[in-house]
Amino acid sequence: MTKEACKQRGCTGVIEEGYCNICGLAQARPAAASPASKASTPSRPVSGRGNSIVTGTGSTPVSHAKPGSRRSTRNSSARSTRRSLGAGLISVPELPSTDPEKAIMAEQRVPEHKRYCANCEKPLAREKGFCGQCGQKYSFIPTLRTGDLLDGQYEVKGALAYGGLGWIYLAFDRLLSRYVVLKGLLNTEDAAAASVAVAERQFLAAVKHPNIVGIYNFVQNGIEGFIVMEYVGGKTLRDIRKTRGPLPPAEAIAYIHRILGAFSYLHQMKLVYCDFKPENVMLEQGDVKLIDLGGVRRLDDPKGDIYGTVGYSAPEANEGPTVQSDLFTIGRTLAVLLTEIRGFGKEHRVSLPAPDEEPLFGQQESLYRFLLRATAPDPNDRFESAGQMADQLLGVLREVVAVETGTPHSAPSTYFGGDLLSLTVTDRLRPVRPDQRQLPTVNPDAGDPAFNAVANAAALPSLDQRISALRKAAADYPKSIEAPLRLAQGLIAAEGTNFEEAASILTQTEASDPWDWRVRWVRGCLLLAQTRYKEAQAQFDQVYFELPGEIAPKLGFAMAAELGGNYELAARMYELISKTDSTFLSAAFGRARCLCSMGDRKTAVEALTRVPKDSSLHLTSQIETARAWIGKGRSNIGAEELAGASAAIENVALNGMERYTLSKHLLETALNLITSGRVTPDAKVRILGEPLREFELRRGLEKYYRAMAHLAVGDDRVNLVDEANRVRPRSLF
Repeated sequence: MTKEACKQRGCTGVIEEGYCNICGLAQARPAAASPASKASTPSRPVSGRGNSIVTGTGSTPVSHAKPGSRRSTRNSSARSTRRSLGAGLISVPELPSTDPEKAIMAEQRVPEHKRYCANCEKPLAREKGFCGQCGQKYSFIPTLRTGDLLDGQYEVKGALAYGGLGWIYLAFDRLLSRYVVLKGLLNTEDAAAASVAVAERQFLAAVKHPNIVGIYNFVQNGIEGFIVMEYVGGKTLRDIRKTRGPLPPAEAIAYIHRILGAFSYLHQMKLVYCDFKPENVMLEQGDVKLIDLGGVRRLDDPKGDIYGTVGYSAPEANEGPTVQSDLFTIGRTLAVLLTEIRGFGKEHRVSLPAPDEEPLFGQQESLYRFLLRATAPDPNDRFESAGQMADQLLGVLREVVAVETGTPHSAPSTYFGGDLLSLTVTDRLRPVRPDQRQLPTVNPDAGDPAFNAVANAAALPSLDQRISALRKAAADYPKSIEAPLRLAQGLIAAEGTNFEEAASILTQTEASDPWDWRVRWVRGCLLLAQTRYKEAQAQFDQVYFELPGEIAPKLGFAMAAELGGNYELAARMYELISKTDSTFLSAAFGRARCLCSMGDRKTAVEALTRVPKDSSLHLTSQIETARAWIGKGRSNIGAEELAGASAAIENVALNGMERYTLSKHLLETALNLITSGRVTPDAKVRILGEPLREFELRRGLEKYYRAMAHLAVGDDRVNLVDEANRVRPRSLF
């Protein structure tokens, strides 16, 4: 039979078994252009998330990008100093120790559904041959057999797995008496993959990190090269996820938080991992390790092959890997550990399900916001670094654990100071109201050119002096962000006509860096001071998207919601804050206020019990407890509420005029309720020792007016005596 000649231009070969014996192409199929990305599963069209996602609080992340703009680099790559898995907040399940040789594959064969051309990603049916679309020669057959000895040192025990770049074998190091892993080429005919292995030999040996598998050596076996790596026992996160299903949020977060340290290290070395997914993390002896460095490449290598996996790769990954594309894969991996994402490689290839599709996202607002930022369509909207991502994820972990266990986990913030409520309460008898001055201040940026000038201005005694010094700093350091932001804060504190100038400064500062969340934070404070509460809430809401692990944005969000009349949302956010970090006592007071406004006085009182006895605000909380029982609200005040307020006042550690004032207010309220008929007299109920009846209440009220008059002078004393005579019980004598 005459063989058919290859019809590809310039080729003199003939077709054998459907493929040209020279060029390798299938007959009558045009050659396809080689894509920049080499994914371990086929690539598909990317669909952006846009702004279609709405969180459980009704919020949507907003991109602050401008065409062609990139996020500015600031000194914000904070890293946790906690070294243990889960930062000591949780304990992860221990894995039993196993014999390394039990992990060897029973059948060393690549399943057909995982065979793809390394050049054009076409599915391949055979284990060896030429790609019918682009002609690339390939082989999925392992080249090492049990008993093979490499370099006279490494005895092959068998294949452990196969991955995007090659077969992974278990071997025994006869010289050092230890098990090692040999990483070879999955497609031994792929020249590009061979060059990757050579690159690994050159720079990966320098990678030394406790959460990254160690590279020991590089050996040759004929024309093939193998990387000799540390053997890591245990199980991959993929195996754990496959066995157990979606993992508890705290556990999944602990794994990812720990591995972020390894990414931070790689990025500092100007390396990107490229192809992160659950199978590339091994859990061993209570810690995790990055086990496959096959796709690692240099950030400054624009010509290198790009490896990734559909469903994990960032939408822009084909343009070249970056720190932000690495962070995208980490966010996707965490989402996979947590949930069952339907359409993971299709409609949700680069997006997350909404809370109505995935209940966990509705239950864990901060975690969901973290994932939204990590996987934002625009890389500029993602976290700036692995360190910042780890810092925020640790904050989310504290929240998750605190809510689950009922035990708060307080910790200082990299970005914000602490709760300022205690500094704003100067009159213990004045009701505690929400005020933007109670919000934490933003920590100064030590890398800002005006840092020293701003610090000197902060030390000046008067607000006017500080504002003048900050004006000068902003003028002297035109590239500073810190100086204009501090100036705007000073103008807000001065109030009055300075609001317009503060708003102008913020607009100009934002133009220099649309992603600087500090601008939105200060603008939120400005809008609160201007009583533009809904607009303020929107600003704090976006800061919450930027920093989902921080307490301060949640507090600003809650305060704006409360002032805007959305008591239910505010109470929910205050509760989350209070459960997470008990040092933010403003959340306890805020929740109590909201619950009172909603008519739930009992729960409001319970919220105030979270103020510890050793706090400077404990006395204030006792006074607020009395107010909670009888203050304005949707529910009517009855005998039970009056008795509760009485008990609170009797327990309060006040003397003199302060105690008399509180007591007078309670008795006036009780008397008004009795005389108006809204409360039925009841001698069994005691209010500050007096039966709940008109005569006794008048008698008690008269007593407190006269006691107050005894401490007053001038007209105040006369007025108090007149009030005592007015309210005293009537009698015949």
